[in-house]
Amino acid sequence: MDDDDADYMQGSDDEDYGFAYSDDDDADEAGSADVENMYYTAKSKKEDNPEQALKEFRAIVEKEEEKGDWGFKALKQSTKLLFLTLHRPADALKTYTELLTYTKSAVTRNYAEKTINSILDYVGGSKSGPVEVDILERFYEATKAALAEAKNDARRLSAKTNLKLAKLWLDRKEYGRLQKILNELYRSTIGENADDQAQKGTQLLEIYALEIQMHNERKNYKKLKEIYNASNSVRSAIPHPRIMGVIKECGGKMWMGERQWNRASEDFFDSFKNYDEAGSPQRIQVLKYLVLANMLTGSEVNPFDSQETKPYKNDPQIKAMTDLVDAYQRREVHAAEKILRENKTTIMDDPFIKQYIGELLRSLRTQYLIDLIKPYTRLELSFLAKQLNVDNEEVEELLIGLILEGKVEGRIDQVAMRLELEPNLQKKRYSALEKWSAALDSIHTSVLAKNHSGRGDFGFGMPGESIA
Repeated sequence: MDDDDADYMQGSDDEDYGFAYSDDDDADEAGSADVENMYYTAKSKKEDNPEQALKEFRAIVEKEEEKGDWGFKALKQSTKLLFLTLHRPADALKTYTELLTYTKSAVTRNYAEKTINSILDYVGGSKSGPVEVDILERFYEATKAALAEAKNDARRLSAKTNLKLAKLWLDRKEYGRLQKILNELYRSTIGENADDQAQKGTQLLEIYALEIQMHNERKNYKKLKEIYNASNSVRSAIPHPRIMGVIKECGGKMWMGERQWNRASEDFFDSFKNYDEAGSPQRIQVLKYLVLANMLTGSEVNPFDSQETKPYKNDPQIKAMTDLVDAYQRREVHAAEKILRENKTTIMDDPFIKQYIGELLRSLRTQYLIDLIKPYTRLELSFLAKQLNVDNEEVEELLIGLILEGKVEGRIDQVAMRLELEPNLQKKRYSALEKWSAALDSIHTSVLAKNHSGRGDFGFGMPGESIA
């Protein structure tokens, strides 16, 4: 028994969409067995002779006087053959449209829903090669038209169908079509009963996850932030962890754009945990973003010290980022640059990471520069440039930033192209000595004053004596 038949067997106990289902108890047993044999005979020819299998599946549909489960299964197999094997999507659409008429009476709600979802999954995928957008849209329109006849009874499946269509348009960057479906989805959440608040909240988060990805790809950060804030306000929901992974990932990217590294790090960590729970491969990419954001915060805490991330520390795709963290924490700017050069595929090929590598290297060079100049009072800019492996202009820019921020006390002699540091440590020592000396003087004066006061009261003689 393959997956198709397993779905059919498992789906028999679920509730229906309110359709009146027929049971075949009164059907002729011999005729039913004959149709069943025809079905499995046709199915056995799918790989070796798909055209012949297609003809035999059609014979099953025509043999049934009333629409039944074997005809439904034959149409399901025909649709799959035409779309995935024979690459005739227009013909597959015809058999699929015919199959949808069977959902009214021939099969259970659960089996119908699983079949529709299965077909829409491979129709929206890329296994069959390029398919015209109009053909794809007609698959979904046919589904929605069939479900509209069931009205409220098929609302859940109708929402799922629209979500699948929205995901299809997002993947194909058909943003105009996507926005139209999103508007329809938002309308479907209006007027829900109080008992459906959890379902409404869950559906809203699914819609937000799609829209926030669209705004992220279009770099519309104002709308992205609106959707992000709206998703945080949803309280009653039981979303799939993958949905929250998407929302938090886009939130992290938003905070990165605003240079709020700590908030970005928090959202990337939440996103990673959700993707990890969902078993999504996107967890690896988001873990890279988490490491990047953590380094930009300047934190000394290693992101791989947490129990959630530790298992991925030696993952081949993460190893380069692990080495980068080690180099960053040791302030080894040259080692970091070497890691970036040698791991372009795992680090630099990601456009988002590449966008912030300059910021990361600037932070690392700044820390390296502070450590480098500590023992000196005067340094040539050319010497510093050589140590950092950058030009004089970049060194000067870094030093100006450090001086303005108060991290370095000194000035740049632009004529001599030299950094002159104030003898800060010596000045502080003299200042401390002066304060100490002043304190000693104060104590000495106070002691003398007290002694002087004591001599005034008692003199040098014995009590009661007078000197003649």
